[in-house]
Amino acid sequence: MAAPAAPADQAAAPELTPRRVAAFFIMVFGMFMAILDIQIVSASLPEIQAGLGASSDEISWVQTSYLIAEVVMIPLSGFLGRMMSTRYLFAISAAGFTAASFLCATSSSINEMILWRGVQGFLGGGMIPSVFAAAFTIFPPAKRNVVSPMIGLVATLAPTVGPTVGGYLSHALSWHWLFLVNVPAGIAVTLGVLALVDFDKPEWSLWGKFDWTGLVALAAFLGAMEFVLEEGPGNDWFQDEAVAILFVVMVLGGIVTFWRAFTRDEPLVDFSAFANTNFAVGSVFSFVMGIGLYGMTYLYPLYLSAIRGYDSLMIGETVFVSGLAMFVSAPLAGILASRMDLRLMLLCGFVGFGISSWMLTGMTADWDFQELFWPQVLRGLSLMICMVPINNLALGTLPPAKMKGASGLYNLMRNLGGAVGLAMINTVLTDRRALHTARLDESVTWANPQALSQLEMMQRNLASHGLPVDGALAQMAGRVAQQATIMSFIDVFTLLTMLFVGLAVMALAMKPPRPRGGGRRRALRGLSPDRPFIRSALPLPGGRHPALGPAIRGAASRPGARVAHGTRPRSAAIGRISRQSGPSHSPAGCRRDQPDETQRPVMATAKVAASTR
Repeated sequence: MAAPAAPADQAAAPELTPRRVAAFFIMVFGMFMAILDIQIVSASLPEIQAGLGASSDEISWVQTSYLIAEVVMIPLSGFLGRMMSTRYLFAISAAGFTAASFLCATSSSINEMILWRGVQGFLGGGMIPSVFAAAFTIFPPAKRNVVSPMIGLVATLAPTVGPTVGGYLSHALSWHWLFLVNVPAGIAVTLGVLALVDFDKPEWSLWGKFDWTGLVALAAFLGAMEFVLEEGPGNDWFQDEAVAILFVVMVLGGIVTFWRAFTRDEPLVDFSAFANTNFAVGSVFSFVMGIGLYGMTYLYPLYLSAIRGYDSLMIGETVFVSGLAMFVSAPLAGILASRMDLRLMLLCGFVGFGISSWMLTGMTADWDFQELFWPQVLRGLSLMICMVPINNLALGTLPPAKMKGASGLYNLMRNLGGAVGLAMINTVLTDRRALHTARLDESVTWANPQALSQLEMMQRNLASHGLPVDGALAQMAGRVAQQATIMSFIDVFTLLTMLFVGLAVMALAMKPPRPRGGGRRRALRGLSPDRPFIRSALPLPGGRHPALGPAIRGAASRPGARVAHGTRPRSAAIGRISRQSGPSHSPAGCRRDQPDETQRPVMATAKVAASTR
């Protein structure tokens, strides 16, 4: 009896071996380094600024250059991964990332630092999508509830603990070690990948089809977008000439990028993955999660430095709570993903994130570690509960041939969400702070008895310490500015609460999954990562059958071939399978009480083959 062929998406997957598992873990560590370096400098920028003699405008480019270069490389990695293979792309990226890290540490000027940070970000961007693609290519669906929390943990934990790690390194050693720490680890990752990774083979023929025009357009589009989003809020958006010019560059680059993508046989960025509804919905969720992930990672240190006056070490010691909560909850998220309706997981995660943001709307100038503890715990837990179903939803139903390009787009959506979120947050903070300052100035007047009482108290306090009482007015102005800043923070937290409550409503509105025993299942309804096997047996144009084709064609082409319990040709038998829509309908020769419809194509194939003997 002829054995049925495996589904196309499973047949193309490489065999899972201990060697490949070890290689995957090495790649995960490389991805951790690349994502960690996005935020590792955020809490140590004053030390770098002092060491390089940079201005306040120049020092921000230490982080901006990394983000711009990384966001260009991430979607490009899909084409490069196909052309070079995962092994060579990841090894070259890791080696270049390591070399750029060393050059960052030895930089003697801010211009050198910005240059090498850009190189570091570009090569780091090649490692991130490769890990997601490998996870959903080499691991079968049964193992993805273990792998998905792992990569979700790395993707969310690395930027969260970045300020903590950076603060400790810059205080215990020096800011140079923010980059030198990557050197030994990067060398180990490079050698490990070269020795162990064998997931796929390179397609060097694609080099002749490389779209150089598309590369320039993509770099202009994404690079200009990142610049506009980074610099726009602080420069009054289009009132700044550079922002206005680069916005035009972004629009033109975007037009050319999409035109090349939809008109070339081998586009540099393949957007066809968005035709998969699961991937499209998952990418939207990834975009919004980027807002929450990078937005909150930005807001906590900003509050602690601007309001509480913390240095980088104290900030790191306060915000590590979210990272610890993610680490502890990752195994729980994997267990829940295998036992819960993934819609319910998304609902719980979004509601939890919304509650954590709402808890911060009561913020005052006196909030410290204790007040920020539980919002951070709930945020870390909610992030992990959201990331696992989103990863499975977006990447779990794609064929291996689409995985590399789709992984780049998926990670790009998260990074763009973070960039858009930070731009929105900075804009709201600036505008609302100005509004609250104006309103407080109107109320804090010489006719306000409460304001006069506070002023007299400040004057007595200064006099008791032998200081001029005129300083009381400056203290009052500082208190007004501080209160306006806190009120602007509260406005941002309120908006984030509304955003994630809205996402929770979207998750709740999704249709429930159908029972496995009846009807045709849609992966979106159950948010299920496994592809229904029945679809692989449906006839394609021309009578071709992707998964069962060899067995059926071989049986039906023999003289006298017939389908069991009838004389229908193979197309009719398979046609009956494709038309059945519930447990009450069954193909010829199958029992009506058979509950598992994924077995029906296999049984039909066996009967066809047996009838030819």
